[in-house]
Amino acid sequence: MSKFTLSNVECLDTAKSTHPISTGIGFLDHMIDQLNSHAQVGVAVTVGKAGEETNGSQDKHSYEVVNRYADEDQADIMSNVGSAIGVELGKLQFPGGEGETRTSRFCCPLDEALVECTLTKPGCGESEGNLETFTLAPYGIYPANKGRSKIGQMQTRHVETFFAALAKASGLGITLVKIRGDNGHHVIESAFKAFSRALRNLLDGTNTNEYATPEFNEMWGVESQSFTSSLELCREGKLERSTKETSILVHVVFDGLTTRQANRATVDTGIKTMDQFVSLLGEEALISIEAKCTGDLYVDDHHTSEDVSIALGQVLNTAFGTKAGLNRMWCAVESFGDAEVEVTMDLSNRPCLTHNLSLSSNKNGEEYAGDLSIEMLDHVLESLVMNSRSTVHIVERKAGKNVFESAMATAKAYGKALRLCSSVDPRRAGKTASSKGTLSV
Repeated sequence: MSKFTLSNVECLDTAKSTHPISTGIGFLDHMIDQLNSHAQVGVAVTVGKAGEETNGSQDKHSYEVVNRYADEDQADIMSNVGSAIGVELGKLQFPGGEGETRTSRFCCPLDEALVECTLTKPGCGESEGNLETFTLAPYGIYPANKGRSKIGQMQTRHVETFFAALAKASGLGITLVKIRGDNGHHVIESAFKAFSRALRNLLDGTNTNEYATPEFNEMWGVESQSFTSSLELCREGKLERSTKETSILVHVVFDGLTTRQANRATVDTGIKTMDQFVSLLGEEALISIEAKCTGDLYVDDHHTSEDVSIALGQVLNTAFGTKAGLNRMWCAVESFGDAEVEVTMDLSNRPCLTHNLSLSSNKNGEEYAGDLSIEMLDHVLESLVMNSRSTVHIVERKAGKNVFESAMATAKAYGKALRLCSSVDPRRAGKTASSKGTLSV
């Protein structure tokens, strides 16, 4: 029998709890708090001991109070906390008819980690869930082949204990798979955020890459409150500049393509591959893009492609504004020819690009993607991500017949992810989707 007691355990859908998260392990508190920010589920739990007076709301920043049980049996604490939260999550109202199994998948991009979470809510008749797959360890690469055993005062080996208990008590099937991750802190944070986002989608009846369902259209479609609220922001960005190398104009309008249906994008950079890349991105993002560049193509494609992508990233960042109230994260899979690419995006203000596109190692030994040099395609992606101040992970799920196909699949997936990230979530009431309350610059 556990010597710990749990009180004030709550999981409130789209509501905030008046009670704290106080488990006695500071880093665990921080991770559970991701459900508040990213699942929009008000979570509370206080851990104590029989006969011991513990008020977790007092001195919440005191090291001694926050980590009061760090030297105790963490397996016991994390199992009990996971189970208690799981019980409360199991009480929430999930959409779907009797006997209907629902699935939700989400990947969370951090600058040094990418974790995939898949949740399955079985139909009636099954009450006990299961942690079906868990492959997060090692937690980082320091030390090599071992990773971190402790982050803050939390023992990393018990992250699996927490999710196993939560899955069993909630009735959910859970898989957590590390796709990439060199930083132990970020691996665990990505896991909790991916779980939280997948949970939110499961509660909404939506799923990434399922765009034709009634639930998706109600939440994010062109007739949704989100779409209307997004248009009401009247977001746009414009940049004009001339140097000895290029003269450039880039103008983006987040208009849902409602005002320029006949001419969705006016793109003329002098590089056909760039023109198609930018046009496809805008079409999938439902934004109007005007991009014109006269550059020194008589030298090579470097200055033109670089300046267009820098400018596009900058005007997108201008159009985003403070990003308060936006959905912020999404992952999207798109195809072009034989290529299939997934882009996972976070409007994080922490710019980072990680990808595994077959560029230098492409099977045909190509030097160009259409009329754009492949080394500049890599630079275009880097410049776009850095200047839009986003975190982006690109996963090439299937290589195309050539690099051009992979580039166009990337443009489409990038645009689709951008559309959902930049959409207003009316439930956030203009507040930032972050446990910090702001996106650090």
